[in-house]
Amino acid sequence: MFESAEIGHAIDKDTYDAEVPALREALLEAQYELHQQKRFPVIVLINGIEGAGKGETVKLLNEWMDPRLIEVRTFDQQTDEELARPPAWRYWRQLPAKGRMGVFFGNWYSQMLQGRVHGHFKDAVLDQAINGAERLEKMLCDEGALIFKFWFHLSKKQMKARLKSLQDDPLHSWRISPLDWQQSETYDQFVHFGERVLRRTSRDYAPWHVVEGGDPHYRSLTVGKILLEGLQTALKTKDAKPRPTNAAPLPSGVDELSLLGSLDLSQHLDKDDYEEQLITEQARLAGLLRDKRMRRHALVAVFEGNDAAGKGGAIRRVAAALDPRQYRIIPIAAPTEDERAQPYLWRFWRQIPARGKFTVFDRSWYGRVLVERIEGFCSQADWMRAYSEINDFEEQLSDAGVIVVKFWLAIDKQTQLERFQEREEIPFKRFKITEDDWRNREKWDLYRDAVGDMVDRTSTEVAPWTLVEANDKRWARVKVLRTLNRAIEDAFEKRDKHDKKGKSK
Repeated sequence: MFESAEIGHAIDKDTYDAEVPALREALLEAQYELHQQKRFPVIVLINGIEGAGKGETVKLLNEWMDPRLIEVRTFDQQTDEELARPPAWRYWRQLPAKGRMGVFFGNWYSQMLQGRVHGHFKDAVLDQAINGAERLEKMLCDEGALIFKFWFHLSKKQMKARLKSLQDDPLHSWRISPLDWQQSETYDQFVHFGERVLRRTSRDYAPWHVVEGGDPHYRSLTVGKILLEGLQTALKTKDAKPRPTNAAPLPSGVDELSLLGSLDLSQHLDKDDYEEQLITEQARLAGLLRDKRMRRHALVAVFEGNDAAGKGGAIRRVAAALDPRQYRIIPIAAPTEDERAQPYLWRFWRQIPARGKFTVFDRSWYGRVLVERIEGFCSQADWMRAYSEINDFEEQLSDAGVIVVKFWLAIDKQTQLERFQEREEIPFKRFKITEDDWRNREKWDLYRDAVGDMVDRTSTEVAPWTLVEANDKRWARVKVLRTLNRAIEDAFEKRDKHDKKGKSK
């Protein structure tokens, strides 16, 4: 795989000087058109052999292009803030917006390769990381991103000669880091696992480009031309027509046979039982979130449901049990301009809590398969692929110790009508009712079918849905609290068993 990058490509200075002006002009023109169109972001991943000119090449690109539109990010050792969250969090929060270019050093490939080369984990974990990188890049590309992946290469002999040359040069010896010498000792392993990663992750939507790094003129022109060709092609390509998708919806039309139709909405609690159970479950939640075992977990609660189903009231009863410093409530409305410039999951990744903390999402990422599906804000292909993207997202959270609890608060159509009318009549509740609420009511059956699809496709072992019978608000509030408590206790028990099993080995 690396043979062609070890044969000694070189370009003489006269040829280089003759080609650079036109290349720079074309790159700048493409960059400004990208910024003007704001149709997609550009992500450049920099990987490869130490000493192969990675830093010099990126520095040169900043000189050739407008550096104000390029965000260079380096991911070194994880910070405490990053260690307290899922591994992908540090990358998601640094993604460039549409119209901009992000250059990532020390990206997800660097992390997996260094970990495997130095024996921090075995092949099975490397393969999991490779699969995760593939899924991430596929999603980013499906959301419109243009990804360039560069592997800067040197042969073992070239690498040692370059490091020796830099060491003997007083002006440039500072550029040699301990990692450079370390990699010279592990070169064979690094290339072995590097080939495995490139072989498994070079795809039509995000191919790898192997660049020989020995000659700076050849290296610079090669990278510049690859970027230019990719940018020009993407800028000329109009938005592709969505491919036909077989949505395979679940059977609908008979409400009693639907998932929501099977709920017993007559469930209720009288006032005395409600007050007793509410206090009990609130105290239980407060104790669980103060438990020292919570330091190894975070808690995410997702609230979805019919309009007027009582999400706000349920959330207030949850919050009433806690110290405000322990939790955050994130109300989700229509995306802002900044959020529309990113993949739809970006705004949710940024809000994932650190260990020991609790975040409530009042509406969530499920808007992609509910309101965006029903209102036509995204294509059928978009919302169909969102099911697997959401499952992958929630699995990453779960793997990092985040307890994900998802609620759908369900009411019947008559109860909703009564609550809408009550809101219009009571002055301090009028702000809760809008024209959109009445308009959405007309699409009741469409939302019922979409919710059935959503639950069946995204209620998983790691993040199951809890359907809450919410015609009676008291019953709903207690069920929400009890479900949260059980989820936390189950997570603690699972962790305790895992720890005991580890000690016994």
